[in-house]
Amino acid sequence: MVRGGVLLASIAFGFVGSSAAAQDRKGIRFWNLTLYTITSFQLSPAGKDSWGPDQCENDRDGTVDHDERLRITGIEPGRYDVKLADKIGRVCIVRNIEVKDGAVFSIEEKQLTDCRR
Repeated sequence: MVRGGVLLASIAFGFVGSSAAAQDRKGIRFWNLTLYTITSFQLSPAGKDSWGPDQCENDRDGTVDHDERLRITGIEPGRYDVKLADKIGRVCIVRNIEVKDGAVFSIEEKQLTDCRR
């Protein structure tokens, strides 16, 4: 009976520890340092032009305001190209952005050199 209690306590502690670790992990986030609200944000493995889903759907209002952070889902750490659209009608591609697990990556206005309307 004592062994069963120890086993049960170990399992319970394992779940609590896992839950705490999961809460500490913030995942990948994007920080909008451009001048305008972003209305669409897609990622592709660098050089592939294989755009994934619109990450703006991860935000409550579906956009990313200046200085706002956005939770990024469905990708692994690595190098990505980003295609974004903003509220003034620009569609821009920023190439070869490094994305790290548990970290924030940002795009600044000065990086938006490949844009069209």
